Amino acid sequence: MSRFHTVALARGSHPWHPLSVIPDSPQVPAASHTLRILRHLAERSTPIAASVLARELDLPRSTVYHLLSTLESHGFVVHLASERRWGLGTSAFELASGYSRQQPLARLGRPLVAALSDRLGESAHLAVMSGSDVVYIVEERAARRPALVTDVGVRLPAHLTATGRAMLAALPREQVRALYPDATAFTARTGRGPARPAELRELLREVRARGFATEDGEVTLGLRSVGVAVTDHTGWPAASVAVTWPEDSERDPHELAAEVSDAASALSRRLYGILPAPSGPSNASFTTSKT
Repeated sequence: MSRFHTVALARGSHPWHPLSVIPDSPQVPAASHTLRILRHLAERSTPIAASVLARELDLPRSTVYHLLSTLESHGFVVHLASERRWGLGTSAFELASGYSRQQPLARLGRPLVAALSDRLGESAHLAVMSGSDVVYIVEERAARRPALVTDVGVRLPAHLTATGRAMLAALPREQVRALYPDATAFTARTGRGPARPAELRELLREVRARGFATEDGEVTLGLRSVGVAVTDHTGWPAASVAVTWPEDSERDPHELAAEVSDAASALSRRLYGILPAPSGPSNASFTTSKT
């Protein structure tokens, strides 16, 4: 905060600047410390120990442990007891997803999704994560294609959808483990899809190797999808783009995935994020999960 105070006064061509009324030291230290902890965790690629947080933020250990305990009770951090480390929790993820769901992302993504649907003649959509669900924020229906359940605002289990799997594969493994700690975290719609953490881990490993996520009847029997994550400047999955088509159509999933990857890359650029892997979708075989 102090750097803004100083810069505002140094630049000021006016005797008063709105930032000049902000004190150099925070009036609510606990709030400031809490936000610094969350930001620091968000900047790390993996969970870290509380002692490391205290040292790197130059805070008393007792303060850090107290704030982490409060944040954990509200779901903003998760404690990996076996590793004695702390990482961001699902509430922090939902907060980030809440920002992503706001109009800017939908406004930037809508023309890209519409163009994708027009080029392919298939329905396309844009979704964001909310806890262990995906929420659809843009939906473009192709002419003469079946109606989908992915209307704007609809929530579906992330582990069953191509959009969700693409984002889960881009998350740190510790975050996925926090979202899916055991078999009770899994739901099914059609009897297909992962039902245990080990099955999900294998599925996401295939997604990372292939470069795109797939879905084959896990949400609606007879419909298939491919999805690619839209990453922000830290590599975090801000959203995911997907296309859906009838399984009896003669469509090459890899060709569709290449088009979806281009759209996801374009949206990443518009959001000032990093790009998906430059090689794009691999030529690995198109496999699906029907457990």
